[in-house]
Amino acid sequence: MPEQRLSPSVCDWRDGGRRVDVIGRSVFVHESGVSEIPIVLIHGFPGSSHDWAGLVPHLRGRLIAMDLPGYGFSDKSAAASYSLFEQADVVEALLAALGVERCIIVAHDMGDTVTAELAARANAGRLGFAIDQIVLTNGSIFIDLARLTRGQRLTLRLPGRALPFPMPGPVLRRSLMESFTATAPPPSGAIEDLVAMIRHGRGDRLLPRLIRYIQERRVHQPAWTAGLVDFAGPLTLIWGEEDPIAVPAMTRRLVSLRPSTSLVMLPGVGHWPAIEAPEELGAQVRAALGLPPAPAPRAAPIP
Repeated sequence: MPEQRLSPSVCDWRDGGRRVDVIGRSVFVHESGVSEIPIVLIHGFPGSSHDWAGLVPHLRGRLIAMDLPGYGFSDKSAAASYSLFEQADVVEALLAALGVERCIIVAHDMGDTVTAELAARANAGRLGFAIDQIVLTNGSIFIDLARLTRGQRLTLRLPGRALPFPMPGPVLRRSLMESFTATAPPPSGAIEDLVAMIRHGRGDRLLPRLIRYIQERRVHQPAWTAGLVDFAGPLTLIWGEEDPIAVPAMTRRLVSLRPSTSLVMLPGVGHWPAIEAPEELGAQVRAALGLPPAPAPRAAPIP
């Protein structure tokens, strides 16, 4: 089956980025803007850095979005390991290669857990850069509360190795559709862009291997919870209220364990705030970071 055709939005995103070789992995990174302390954007499963494309215009400063190995335009080797610990290693090595000594992290889905591992390293004095602040969006920070889609459950039942054939398109689309809010359709083109980035470089065949992060999450839940609870800097949760997977109960549990955590709920938004409501998410991220509001758009000239 040929790869999904890339939309103009995805092509523009690809053309605006580059690949950086770190610890034996070729990692796609998209950078924009300038500031002393960059904002690092870490995507989730089965997404990519392109998930943040709609959010970028609503932020300011230096923004760094990467495709973790196995995702998007980064390496997708059938023989590689995709442990969350190794994903955190890649983030750490990439930021070192980019000269980043301190940053703010905004994460989504699986990226929340990669961030929890980075926070745990920072708490122990073992991280190569400083994290000034963390913003987490919808992700299974408490995997025991997660409500996996039928597609996710099916993929987890497959052997944990690359498929010898493409993942059926209807299975991919149906599982992705189930992760958006049931009260509104996904934004135009969102599903096809997600599918295209998954299929790029035969990444759809890797899904049974990549999704093993859920099992890893179950094993290391206490350590990663402690990573977030013990993080010394500001921590904000910005959560789609209608997420069918990473349900709002997760946010309430973290706030009960870490009362200083800030919580913002986004009504009418499902699992993908950066795709479903990028302007609203951007406004809330800016508020959490103490950045000024985005300038109002210019009125169209009167003909």
